[in-house]
Amino acid sequence: VQLQASGGGLVQAGGSLRLSCAASGRTLSSYDTGYDMGWFRQAPGKEREFVAAITESGQIRSYADSVKGRFTISRDNAKNTAYLQMSSLKPDDTAVYYCAAGTRGVARSSSWYRYWGQGTLVTVSS
Repeated sequence: VQLQASGGGLVQAGGSLRLSCAASGRTLSSYDTGYDMGWFRQAPGKEREFVAAITESGQIRSYADSVKGRFTISRDNAKNTAYLQMSSLKPDDTAVYYCAAGTRGVARSSSWYRYWGQGTLVTVSS
């Protein structure tokens, strides 16, 4: 599975962005295989941290406390794409955002994800 993250950019505090993660090579959901999706982020000088995850069916979602109520993860299996809608952005949300695919449910540890996108930079100005 190849993942391509996009949608990052510069936004003012309080603004919104929607990140996309397009998959190719394999479908994210099919009769014989399926992938749960996660979003992680890494700010300068910090470790990569969990942001949100969604199961293959989209029925279960999980969020980091720091983004709960502001970010929404979703997916469109027909388009083989996952999304992260980010609202009420804060300067602390500035980071490179990565999408990942795995088969361990809404895992919060990056080690449970097998495939990773290249990252997209989100910069929130104050």
